[in-house]
Amino acid sequence: MINTIIFDFGDVFINKDNVARDNALKNLGLKEWTEELDRLEKRFETGKIKEVDFLRGIKAYIPNADPGRIREAWNAGIGDFPLYRLEFLQKLSANYRCFLLSNTDPIHIEKFEHDAGASFYMDFYQCFERVYFSHEIGARKPDVEAYNYLINNHDIHPKRTLLIDDKKFNTDAAEALGFKIWTLNPENEDVTELFEKKIITMEEV
Repeated sequence: MINTIIFDFGDVFINKDNVARDNALKNLGLKEWTEELDRLEKRFETGKIKEVDFLRGIKAYIPNADPGRIREAWNAGIGDFPLYRLEFLQKLSANYRCFLLSNTDPIHIEKFEHDAGASFYMDFYQCFERVYFSHEIGARKPDVEAYNYLINNHDIHPKRTLLIDDKKFNTDAAEALGFKIWTLNPENEDVTELFEKKIITMEEV
């Protein structure tokens, strides 16, 4: 029986538009997102570098762009968080241990909290036993360390835990550790369809 659910954040609760982000950076003069920039992002997402270093790293590719504009472009892909998803989570959290495990960075979290407002984001965070962002714990999915962080700190049993994520490489890694998984496709699925799609049956509530 499933008694614990670990949720991703982006494209599970909050909508994202990576095309909008890429276009915004392109409009500032960035020709392509390189492997070096990918490594820079991973370092930022695991708390290895500060915001100023991350923005400086991108600016090296678009020297004429103001850091503030780069920051705005980086946030261009952060979309809305529909209220109905929060309401669904609030009901769900009454019957399950819920955790949030998200690969993200301080710039994106500040953007979400600013746009959502304190009342909304506090209601959201309170649905979880703990909220874990990769830049705070120093590990990101699909690295085993990210999953073990929850397992070791909260007496989580993978076989009784469902992990919901929109990235297959993240759910593949979780499945290898024994978790039950749902690789949510944000284009045609919604987290509120958890029972409708029989990912968990009502008998498990």
